[in-house]
Amino acid sequence: MRHSEFWQVVDEVLGETYGRSVAQDLVLPGAGGRTAVEALDAGVPPRRVWDAVCDELELGETARWHHRIDPRRRR
Repeated sequence: MRHSEFWQVVDEVLGETYGRSVAQDLVLPGAGGRTAVEALDAGVPPRRVWDAVCDELELGETARWHHRIDPRRRR
């Protein structure tokens, strides 16, 4: 997962406004006790950060793998 894919999946799964708030404010134990933004800035791989978001918000496997689903089949 690239950084651009991370932000795309955040927007698509959580919604742009809520997703950006979560990325900025929610501390993620699975990302070293950092927010998603802090973790990405510190060099944590985007895939690991996304997994941490999914774990913390209990989003489930569909959200976890959303970026791997063919865009024509996401809706």
